[in-house]
Amino acid sequence: MGTLEDLLRESTDLGADDIDHLHALVADWALLADLSFADLLLLVPSRATAARGGAGPGAEFLVVAQVRPTTGPTAYHNDEVGSVVINRWVVQNSWRERRIAREGEPEWDGGVPVRTEAIPVLHSDRVIAVLARDTNLATTRTPSALESAYLQCANNLALMIAEGAFPFRGGNDELPEAPRVGDGMLRLDGSGKVIFASPNALSAYRRLGYTGNVTGEDLRSVHRTLNLPATTPAVWHAIGRRRPVEVELAVGSTVVLLRAIPLFPGATREVLVLVRDVSDLRRREAQLLSKDATIREIHHRVKNNLQTVAALLRLQMRRTKVDEARLALRESVRRVTSIAVVHETLSQSLGESVPFDEIADQITSVTVDLASTGTRASTTRRGSFGQLPGELATPLALVLSELLQNAVEHAFDGSAGSIELRVRRYPDRLDVVVADNGAGLPEDFQLEHSPRLGLQIVRQLVLGEMQGAIRLQAGAERGTEALLSIPLRD
Repeated sequence: MGTLEDLLRESTDLGADDIDHLHALVADWALLADLSFADLLLLVPSRATAARGGAGPGAEFLVVAQVRPTTGPTAYHNDEVGSVVINRWVVQNSWRERRIAREGEPEWDGGVPVRTEAIPVLHSDRVIAVLARDTNLATTRTPSALESAYLQCANNLALMIAEGAFPFRGGNDELPEAPRVGDGMLRLDGSGKVIFASPNALSAYRRLGYTGNVTGEDLRSVHRTLNLPATTPAVWHAIGRRRPVEVELAVGSTVVLLRAIPLFPGATREVLVLVRDVSDLRRREAQLLSKDATIREIHHRVKNNLQTVAALLRLQMRRTKVDEARLALRESVRRVTSIAVVHETLSQSLGESVPFDEIADQITSVTVDLASTGTRASTTRRGSFGQLPGELATPLALVLSELLQNAVEHAFDGSAGSIELRVRRYPDRLDVVVADNGAGLPEDFQLEHSPRLGLQIVRQLVLGEMQGAIRLQAGAERGTEALLSIPLRD
């Protein structure tokens, strides 16, 4: 089954702005489902039915989206998306007459009595879809103040949908942890007085330190009592700006998130305030931030220690008289520096992955500078490594350093030349080619039998630590190409 946009483009002639409106509705319609204790089905007429005005015998409506309530039993245990509804008169009447339709007896679906209410979805003064609000009647509900408050808010939202005032457009900055209806709810009148407060909302304000009864109080005075006057205007802006506003209330270690949603069907002016205690969530976030900072500090200290080791090796290299020992120490400095570059980047990263392009460019510059004994070889990079995890970045940095070192030393022998680093990233692997235009490989060259320490290190890291593949071959015209294929894991 395709996405909502796929279904709409395949089955209707709706324009991009209409589709965006339905996307916005689906993004926030769980609010209506929870307040209604009902399933919601989004229906659009087939092209033939739309051409007839959405009515008549054989009228077909396609279900393109579905949401179940978290506050009550579902009416549909199966996924209804993609199904076709034929001759459902309450839906046809809502579409044709541009009104909320409630007529008709409950229908039975899989042994469950279901009452349907059809809400026209208005956009740009046109009905573009119908929202079916289907309530499971098998479970009898005891009338209560909570249920009455939920349903009154739900009816206001339904009227706003029919008027084209919901969903809210333009800058809804809802947070991922935005409260749901069951987390806690306040219902305010146009003056800001609390008409109803759910038990969970009362508990949240108790944790903030408010000992009185919130119901019947002006929410501004409640916030002033808690020394939170600066947070109150945001709730009031919900009415004037006609879109949801979110604000956090913090008293000591208790943090409560409010989402104020304006309800303004017809002449009604109310505010629905959803309340969620996010104290534990914020505490865990603080712990994760502290842990992340500790990890970055460790990477920073490792980088400093590696730089100290490199400096000591350079000092020893200058005091060594034997050329072979000096060369070995210089290569050790290069290898330690390559590892230090990775830890330096990790110390500046917010996660355990790094933008490897920066590391590759830095290693290329340092390696070519250290290895060149005559004219410096020119280098280019084509393609991007993207973000790589730290456990892959370290061995890959060493491998690139060794291959670049090998190309400069053995391909050009002090003469001018060029090295090209070609990268192609796939979802499951990374292909890297280090190509030079130098002297090329000896005729009897075999990587697994090469006596060079650098190539032995490369082979061990690629085959063992990275579980990849490596091959050295002659270039298309001249020189040598080192081909790496490294698997990427989630």
